[in-house]
Amino acid sequence: MMQRLLDPAVLAGISSLDLLAKTVVDGFVAGLHRSPDFGFSQEFAEYRAYTPGDDLRHVDWNLFARTERCYLKRYRGETNSQLTVLLDASNSMQYTSGPPPKMDYARFVAAALFYLAIQNQRDAAGLIVFDHEVREYIRPSRRPGQLARLFAGLEKATPRAQTNFAKPLQHFRNSLHRRGIAVLISDFYEDPEIIIREVAPLRFRGNEVILFHILDPQEIQPIMKGPAILVDLETEQRIEVVPEYTKTRYRARIDAHFEQLRTRARAAGMDYQLLVTDRPLDFALREYLALRQAEN
Repeated sequence: MMQRLLDPAVLAGISSLDLLAKTVVDGFVAGLHRSPDFGFSQEFAEYRAYTPGDDLRHVDWNLFARTERCYLKRYRGETNSQLTVLLDASNSMQYTSGPPPKMDYARFVAAALFYLAIQNQRDAAGLIVFDHEVREYIRPSRRPGQLARLFAGLEKATPRAQTNFAKPLQHFRNSLHRRGIAVLISDFYEDPEIIIREVAPLRFRGNEVILFHILDPQEIQPIMKGPAILVDLETEQRIEVVPEYTKTRYRARIDAHFEQLRTRARAAGMDYQLLVTDRPLDFALREYLALRQAEN
């Protein structure tokens, strides 16, 4: 029953983001031996590579003496951290070949992360909604009612305009007063080099950065029965294509795009994960947990 409720098409029919997030997170956490709460308490969890801006008090100097490599100890327990979700709400996010649209799926993922952070881990959480500029900013907080404020911000996030990562990420850097986790949710229709160039400075402040790449299955492997005209939802540019193109050149180009994003992100110390809108939402959280546990 729980697995059926985690199906994206079924979740799309749940009108309350609060109920949706609780359904996803409760189903996800119920299958874990412990919740994914990493912080600096007393029970050791893993090592993480040092990045500029990290607190030197958490460096394992004994390990450094043996390996001459700088690693931080991470522990399970109260995280005392903050999560900021940067949500792309540009026009391309409205695309869908079947429920849910990419925008709704992105909302589902963000809502589940907020619920997990605030309700399960007692962390602060905040939201930036953007297209070519910042449209909504909710400062990270643990105040009473913060979860409702975040869900209201997600509800108002409707696709429009074009994507531009520069201004939203500059806004985030200017408003950042403490390190935490930054999750960027987008369909990433931009040159990977530009994306990573704009996002990389977040790592210099000691943040952990996760890129969630949201795509519809038809954007990965289009099914065409004959020639068609495709319209860019952001620029309205039109291109005529034939089925053979989608099976050969298009597939090679989209695969190359994924690989460049993944490779450049990891080289910059970020985690990258492709999420397809026909996959159950608990998969997204399990992938999130795997990323949080992996060494950068």
